[in-house]
Amino acid sequence: MEYVTAVPHPRSEAPGPARSGRRSLALALLFGALGAVVALLASRQGWSEGTATVAGGDFPLSAKGGDVTGVPASLAIVGLAALVAVFAVRRAGRFLVAGLLALSGAGTVVSALLGASDTSALDEKAAQASGDSGATVDAMTHTAWPYVAAAGGVLLLLAGLLALRYGRLWPAMSGRYERDGTPRPRKTRAPVDPERPEEIWKALDRGEDPTGA
Repeated sequence: MEYVTAVPHPRSEAPGPARSGRRSLALALLFGALGAVVALLASRQGWSEGTATVAGGDFPLSAKGGDVTGVPASLAIVGLAALVAVFAVRRAGRFLVAGLLALSGAGTVVSALLGASDTSALDEKAAQASGDSGATVDAMTHTAWPYVAAAGGVLLLLAGLLALRYGRLWPAMSGRYERDGTPRPRKTRAPVDPERPEEIWKALDRGEDPTGA
């Protein structure tokens, strides 16, 4: 004979949201940090090369990413700061910072791709080398570093999208580090024991009246 009990069986909470939050947090940190580093390193490498005609000869020229455009490096720093700031804010503030992180990544991609075909940096160097303000660079070639910087921007963009989608599940800074402006309670000292002379002397050194209530 079977018995039916009215006592409900305990249910374990679905680990889905918590697991998704941890996984997305790890991926966002990885993508954001790696993307910023890649974009910064790529901006310091040579993006284009060419030659300028100087005194009847060819003078080799090269331009680094910082010479072509400083936008990818600047946006990478902004994105890295936004990645850290995500954990310092909550609710609407976190959403706004996550949006800034995503925009930094998108801006890094666009500026790096535009810099891949830019000739102004080498033309300026050709004018300086030849002494002719109208001189331009000849036989210009581009390296793969602008596209590496763009890849770093893609990683930053992914980190921002993850923050927008799963940021509400991520932890924030502990409240004990936040100040609400309320005064801290003062510590009250225990009354001086008249049976212990050393405590009386210590109270006198502090300017207190050991005989007071």
